[in-house]
Amino acid sequence: MAMLEIDDLRVAFPRGKTDEIEALRGVSLRLEKGERLGVVGESGAGKSMLAFAILNLIAEPGRVSHGEVRFEGENLLDLSDRQIRSIRGNRISMIFQDPMVTLNPVLTIGQQMIETLKAHRRISRREAHRLSVEKLKMVAIPSAESRMDAYPHELSGGLRQRVVIAIALLTDPELIIADEPTTALDVTIQAEIMALILKLCRENDVALILITHDLGVVAEVTQKLMIMYAGKCVEAGDTQTIIGNPKHPYTSGLLQALPQKAERGTKLYQIPGSMPPITALPNGCPYHPRCPRATEECRAFMPDMKQGVACYHPLLSAEETV
Repeated sequence: MAMLEIDDLRVAFPRGKTDEIEALRGVSLRLEKGERLGVVGESGAGKSMLAFAILNLIAEPGRVSHGEVRFEGENLLDLSDRQIRSIRGNRISMIFQDPMVTLNPVLTIGQQMIETLKAHRRISRREAHRLSVEKLKMVAIPSAESRMDAYPHELSGGLRQRVVIAIALLTDPELIIADEPTTALDVTIQAEIMALILKLCRENDVALILITHDLGVVAEVTQKLMIMYAGKCVEAGDTQTIIGNPKHPYTSGLLQALPQKAERGTKLYQIPGSMPPITALPNGCPYHPRCPRATEECRAFMPDMKQGVACYHPLLSAEETV
């Protein structure tokens, strides 16, 4: 039994009095203890929706309309609010892309860390303070003891994100979900933060779901990869295998758009068109309006996932591109 098992997960939002639209459309995945999964796709692909669904955080009027999310064999979608709180933020932690949204601006770093620990453990304030300082040191924050008295606005963006990671590690979680954890940071700090997350996951045998739009990042950090488009998984498998030999035209397009793929002085490749909104999805494969390999079959019918790819006309070799 895998640590995390998601089967045919669907998230729906009402449209009018009798209709619904699906933001997630039948997503399935398996994640073993200590395994690292990258979830990649453009904005609107459903990546963050997947993270919120795993944690049972879909806000009304949205709802999980179908499927299961089993963590250590227990379906999280069947739990009461009290039961899910014992897992969310405790055994499963989340790192959001903007630390200023995550951190409370009117509380010190120490107050927020101590309150987090006391919410999940029976622990004295002195012990909670000691553990908080220990975690701040673990994420390489200088002068960790004095930072406990600092407010979020007094720290740089990189230090704030390190604090968020330290808070995520406070309860020794088994799984961390990181949703675009370096988007607001400059390139140098991005590399440091991703290296830190990878190091901490390896040393503590923590599983990771890394949500990003950057295939270059997942190539360095993850072992498994899932490509999402318009609420569906279109390709999944071993990270290096997919990057070395993508099967879905969308995956190939994302790889061709990486800056390192372009020759100096030439234009970067760009996938034509844009992802359709969930309120106006086309019939058949949602990628067909942008796909140079699309046929009438693609326009009429949704392809099933076969051998890790949902495509009627997958690429056959590493040399083949869209």
